[in-house]
Amino acid sequence: MTSPARERPLTHYALLSLGAAVVTFLMKLLAWKLTDSVGMLSDALESLANVAAAFIALASLSVAAQPEDEEHAFGHSKAEYFAAGTEGALILLAAVAIGWTSIGRFLSPQPLNDPALGLAVLVAASCVNLGVSGVLARVGKTRNSIALRADARHLMTDVWTSAAVVIAVVLVTLTGWWWLDPLIGLLLAFHIIATGVKLLGESFQGLMDSGLAEDDLTIVRSVLARYAGEGVQYHALRTRQAAAMKFVSVHLLMPGAWTIARGHQIADRVETELCQALPGTIAFTHIEPEEDPASWQDSTLQRRPAGDGDQ
Repeated sequence: MTSPARERPLTHYALLSLGAAVVTFLMKLLAWKLTDSVGMLSDALESLANVAAAFIALASLSVAAQPEDEEHAFGHSKAEYFAAGTEGALILLAAVAIGWTSIGRFLSPQPLNDPALGLAVLVAASCVNLGVSGVLARVGKTRNSIALRADARHLMTDVWTSAAVVIAVVLVTLTGWWWLDPLIGLLLAFHIIATGVKLLGESFQGLMDSGLAEDDLTIVRSVLARYAGEGVQYHALRTRQAAAMKFVSVHLLMPGAWTIARGHQIADRVETELCQALPGTIAFTHIEPEEDPASWQDSTLQRRPAGDGDQ
């Protein structure tokens, strides 16, 4: 039976993220108004970035869900990387705003207003983020969606930010050290920067057509190795990942005396087994006669004219 998570489109979860982002932003804005805490203001600013990021994730997932067309023969799944990269950039902007506000308040410390009520609102908002983050992380991992994983990480960063703010407000209230509030805000800014940089790195790697993870490559090689007993060797194995989609290209070396029909039959089996072993995979095979020396010389990405580069 197909699980409910697979029955719903990814945009369903993007809408869930957007709803949570709007609710938590409004709650944290209220907490800041109640307390006038720079830490809570920092938390609210990060949640505002969550709202923008959720809009972008929703748009990118809508584009990624579109089927291939004449201009995009391999589909639109790479749109998810733009969402992850934009989220990383927004996180960095939020961190800069938090740092700037914290420095100003650190130079001019101020007492907090009604911290108990503000803390209650902030904890409630964090519970919303924690629950939604868990859902997005699970679905993002199951369906290999970098946009949902980025959104989950973004929300989880928000949860840790809120936890630090809660601790800071409690300490400030108990000790009267008003400078501790902006100090925590400044430390959180550095933590948020690290998260944003990591998201930008993942997005960059995806847009650069990075190959499959080693675990996936092991599965691919095991499928190909099973055909050695039938007299089929392989080389020029190339892979890449585009969000939820995986691409595998390989050259199959067979006896030249085989008929085209026999070679095609085996190539078709190889492609089918690769797609079954790695769901979401598109496999391409190229048949070559193993006796021809030229068959062993085209493992580079681009073919060169005969004699090119020879001395």
